[in-house]
Amino acid sequence: MSLKIRIGTRGSRMALIQARHVEDEIKAARPDIETEIVVIKTTGDWRPGQGETRLNAIDGGKGLFAKEIESALFADKIDIGVHSVKDMPSFLPEGLVMEHYIEREDSRDAFLSEKYESFNDLPAGATVGTSSVRRKAFLLLKRPDIKVVPLRGNVPTRIEKMRSGQVDACILSYAGLCRIGFEDKVKQVFQPHELVPACGQGTIGIEYKEGCAEVKEVLDQIHHAETGLLIEAERAVLQSLDGSCESPIGVHASRSSQDLFLVQCVVSRLDGSEFWHAKEGGRIETVAQAIELGGHVADLIKKDADPRIFEGD
Repeated sequence: MSLKIRIGTRGSRMALIQARHVEDEIKAARPDIETEIVVIKTTGDWRPGQGETRLNAIDGGKGLFAKEIESALFADKIDIGVHSVKDMPSFLPEGLVMEHYIEREDSRDAFLSEKYESFNDLPAGATVGTSSVRRKAFLLLKRPDIKVVPLRGNVPTRIEKMRSGQVDACILSYAGLCRIGFEDKVKQVFQPHELVPACGQGTIGIEYKEGCAEVKEVLDQIHHAETGLLIEAERAVLQSLDGSCESPIGVHASRSSQDLFLVQCVVSRLDGSEFWHAKEGGRIETVAQAIELGGHVADLIKKDADPRIFEGD
């Protein structure tokens, strides 16, 4: 087959590393296929003039990393878009699919500090920087005596701000730190039951136009099946809760035995004052089973949570 795969990505250091990883996987599986990395300028997570305000607190900004890449897919400027799954919205635009994933790296969050060896070592009143409403809420749930403040910029910029004393510590994705070689700066890694990760955290997803059989045939060869089941279960939870829920959501799926998986979810108020937790185990051998288990966990959350939290209250 004479085929060229144009790989769309953001231009950040992290995004380019992810795109090159996908490119390497394609070349290893199909050395006969030509590839090209196409950098797409995206709206991104921040807008000039908004200061430290996170976009998803302004106008539903989750997915702004993907918006222009998806436009390029529709315009046939690229053949696939490479994403951090945690940055993707619950539902994709009609005509696009994301059903192929590179093997998950590490879904956990990491604690970094120049002053303290662990999260529990932070004194009352210490400042912790993060750009995530999920991390903010869950940190305040564990430590209401600390102050969680917005921290903007790419990973090196955030770390430099911490080193310069703007914050006492910061929380970042452990997988992201490892991708750019900063794992030696990590003081503590939170286990998923301690700080439930974002849906899809630590995973690279590949988006393409529905019906592109040649592209799908290539992606089938690099897809990691177990990761796919984990992510489909997590996204099923998010899709069920995210229609009107604006609260911090953590969701994590893991394999507990040969064919048994565990899916857990935490939903919290923005200030961490109250939370709801659900988990369920089950056998998953197909995507349909993964989606069913994730949907059941979401139903458990809806059953127990304050219904006003799903009304944007």
